[in-house]
Amino acid sequence: MAVRLPNKHPLDINKRVAVGVSIPFNGKGTTFNNLLYTGSAGSDNLSPTYSTGNSVFNSTYTTVDQIKSNMINYILTNKGERVLNPNFGSNLRAFIFENITESNLRALEIKLNNDITSNFPSVNIISITLTPLYEQNAIQLDIVYSIYGSGAQNIQILF
Repeated sequence: MAVRLPNKHPLDINKRVAVGVSIPFNGKGTTFNNLLYTGSAGSDNLSPTYSTGNSVFNSTYTTVDQIKSNMINYILTNKGERVLNPNFGSNLRAFIFENITESNLRALEIKLNNDITSNFPSVNIISITLTPLYEQNAIQLDIVYSIYGSGAQNIQILF
């Protein structure tokens, strides 16, 4: 009987090699002491984690984690803010002082959906939800997506 093996990105094969840097930077970095593995017991999705040191950057060890960090970076960056790449970013701050109306939220949802699908071809957007928080004069952005047929991932940003 044939058994289908799950697809795995080539960068995820060696679990001890970092793929990139996670966002946000939080002042705790990685050292190469006390190797731990995070994930559920008995799972093939275990990723190595190292004890934190005094550096600024945290390493990511799977492409799913790195794509999530890349998406957060893209959403929070304005166009023209990135040196030598002026078209990078979602330009989210342009919507900050707009009225919180249904039509503005719908336009922002369509823009984010188009931007993410064009800049991240391996990401399959399941849903984008913009929830207005009138008391706080803010909007909560929830993006549910999947990568490489993996389970659903979630990003929440309050702006």
